[in-house]
Amino acid sequence: MTQHPSSDAPLAVIVLAAGQGTRMKSALPKVLHRIGGRTLVGHVLATAAALEPDAVVTVVRHDRDLVARAVADDLPGVRIVDQDEVPGTGRAVELALGALEDFDGDVLVLSGDVPLLQEQTLRSILDAHRAGAASATLLTAVLDDATGYGRVLRSADGSVSRIVEQKDASAEEAAVTEINAGVYVFAAARLRSELARVGTANAQGEKYLTDVVALLRTAGDAVAAVAAPDADSALGVNDRVQLSDAARLLNARTVRHWQREGVSILDPATTWIDVTATLAPDVTVLPGSHILRATVVDEGATIGPDTSLVDCEVGANATVTRTDATLAVIGANATVGPFAYLRPGTELGEGGKIGTFVETKNSTIGARSKVPHLSYIGDTTIGRGVNLGAGAITANYDDVTKHRTEIGDEVHSGSHNVFVAPVRIGDGAKTGAGAVIRKDVPPGALALSVAPQRNIDGWVEKNRPGTGAAQAAATARSAQKADDGSQEQNG
Repeated sequence: MTQHPSSDAPLAVIVLAAGQGTRMKSALPKVLHRIGGRTLVGHVLATAAALEPDAVVTVVRHDRDLVARAVADDLPGVRIVDQDEVPGTGRAVELALGALEDFDGDVLVLSGDVPLLQEQTLRSILDAHRAGAASATLLTAVLDDATGYGRVLRSADGSVSRIVEQKDASAEEAAVTEINAGVYVFAAARLRSELARVGTANAQGEKYLTDVVALLRTAGDAVAAVAAPDADSALGVNDRVQLSDAARLLNARTVRHWQREGVSILDPATTWIDVTATLAPDVTVLPGSHILRATVVDEGATIGPDTSLVDCEVGANATVTRTDATLAVIGANATVGPFAYLRPGTELGEGGKIGTFVETKNSTIGARSKVPHLSYIGDTTIGRGVNLGAGAITANYDDVTKHRTEIGDEVHSGSHNVFVAPVRIGDGAKTGAGAVIRKDVPPGALALSVAPQRNIDGWVEKNRPGTGAAQAAATARSAQKADDGSQEQNG
């Protein structure tokens, strides 16, 4: 259990993630849609964990097992509670309180579809709740268009009187622009007692958590409200439009964070960075680049333009241009691209190069080694100081099994080589242009697979009569005969 300063009450967090989200029109539960490298509920859980609560409980129902697995992956140790047949947020919280047993402290209730809330905002509402000795404190926001949200209704003295849901609101109440953001702090004991009194006599036949606010006010309890410093951060996600809006807002926040940390981002509008990625100072990100999931970029590296990195490591002062890379490691001072495709398992050593129109997969390319252009390198180990000529292909698959190619240090290959795995090229070996390497090459050897060239005179005119090629050949042949005859006369 977390140890609290004497001035702080114990804290439990309840995350509501039971809804289907029908407006998403998706087979995937709403809270599992992703923005910024995490699921919607994953963002909520990460923010909750930053508060170091004594317990986190997540309430699930729709696609129960799928959501529960995702929640447990995002926050190990979270308690999972199943919502029963009684609908509504009030019932969900009631069940979660049951899982907290005799917990006596502050209960923070969050919605799994409000992903943009920040730790500092939650700390502010907790501080206000504790300072005012309130039985309930809620987060509000003022919107130009409050359609779809519960409205916060206030008494003449400005205090919160109750919350009314959109479907239950009168025309006058629906005109209110202050909304309930779905974030609450309750005193656990008062929440338990008042939830037991909440019914389902409303337009949706649900047990509303918001009804607790009116019950507390009727009982004379203090109910406080804290306005979100940024209204956008309090918005929920209910459909694909709101999902993309949240993604854009989160990305703008993430980009701005890295700019303040010393990263040069030339065009924030076309640069996407997941919250799970890490960038060092003096990194430069050029337009059209995506730095996703757990990607780490070291100092001085340049990414882009038009580059996508997924779960990659990029070393200091490396350059990655117009490249698609996933689960790849790019060493310091290395260069990649343009138009390179790095598939999982690619490791490029310090000062190495993967060049234009090169695809790599499950391969290690040593320090200072180069695969400059028009090549496929799969299931291969390449040593240090290697240079592969244009058009190098490692033929790693025999239609049944994949085999490895091993290329030693300081090997230089000619253009258009095919290495038929399994095969090993020894240190310092050379291969000729057009070689098909089927057998191991000893260290320092020159490998050639050269057949004598054979020219069949007149083949085109005989086999392709009437074509442009035949006409050109006949003209050239006539000109050659005339030239030969002229030389004989002059001789």
